[in-house]
Amino acid sequence: MLGIQEIQELVAEHGSAVNEGRSIQQLIDDGEISRLEGCTILNGKVSDSVFGGPLIHRDGRPIRLMFRNNRISTHDVNRGAIPFKDQVLAVNHDHMLRLVKDVMGSSQFEVRGLAPSSTVIPAENLTLVMLENVVRFYMAESSTSTSLYQHWLIAKEAGTKIMQYAGHDLEVGRLEPNGRLPYLMDTPSTKDKIDRTVDADYLVTEGVCTAPQYAAIRNSSLMAFGIVSRYLSERGMVLVDTKTEHGINSAGAIVAADELYTMDSSRFWRLDDQGEVVARDGKPVSFSKEFARGMVKDQNDQQFSEEQANEIAVRYIEGLQHITGVAFVPDLRPRDQRIVESVNLILDSLI
Repeated sequence: MLGIQEIQELVAEHGSAVNEGRSIQQLIDDGEISRLEGCTILNGKVSDSVFGGPLIHRDGRPIRLMFRNNRISTHDVNRGAIPFKDQVLAVNHDHMLRLVKDVMGSSQFEVRGLAPSSTVIPAENLTLVMLENVVRFYMAESSTSTSLYQHWLIAKEAGTKIMQYAGHDLEVGRLEPNGRLPYLMDTPSTKDKIDRTVDADYLVTEGVCTAPQYAAIRNSSLMAFGIVSRYLSERGMVLVDTKTEHGINSAGAIVAADELYTMDSSRFWRLDDQGEVVARDGKPVSFSKEFARGMVKDQNDQQFSEEQANEIAVRYIEGLQHITGVAFVPDLRPRDQRIVESVNLILDSLI
């Protein structure tokens, strides 16, 4: 395992270099990955997707290539690039996917020789179900508008005794900041420009999904949450909450569509030997993007400084090692080289 000083030295020495690289569109235009000419490119907050054109699996299924980048977003604002973040989350996702794949399903294709740290992910191009399913075991303090915590603050201020949240009736007086919830809760949200927490009836009424489809998403999500929770308990951690996205594949099955149980999509808290949450300065010791949100003073357009970005990178790497129990092995090849070689390996294998 890398010690904290080794991680700091790694980030200080190689952090700037691993962030450098051309956009996917530029790599195509420059002829580096000309096999993707004619494809559609979608630029997301923390990943870019390429699909269409020649991206057809040899068995006829449409392929989507997802390119992780080092960008970090909080409060729906891009805050800059974090060294090694793309590789860390790739390994994080790969590790968790292997735990829950049989329950959640997956759109990803297996490609021999593609490293877990590969920031290019090959998957079937799904028909997305336009929701995020958020499962919560604790009411974590959070500044995001869709969080249970923010809704609880409003209800408490208004003197409400019973609050409704995503179809659940909750006693306001029994809830505590960072406290355990009375049961494991599914709390879906929309994927609108501004996400809204809703209940299952809304999703069905508005045509987002059918009742059987949401039941499949809910049940698989709750079961997977239990699997990951049991694994993390052996690592001295607890899964606080997580969000998953889903899609329908060519066989009509609903499967996981994006990253699973990463430090960006989930909260992990440290436990002591007695199984109690470890606190520091009155707050749980967390391995998640929440610590980066805490650095934001201006929610509009603040960009992280190089010092802040490096500090966040160290926390990501440290968190990954806690989650997996394995030392982080960085790929120090130039980012462009890593992307080009991964794309060629994937296309040679699948097409």
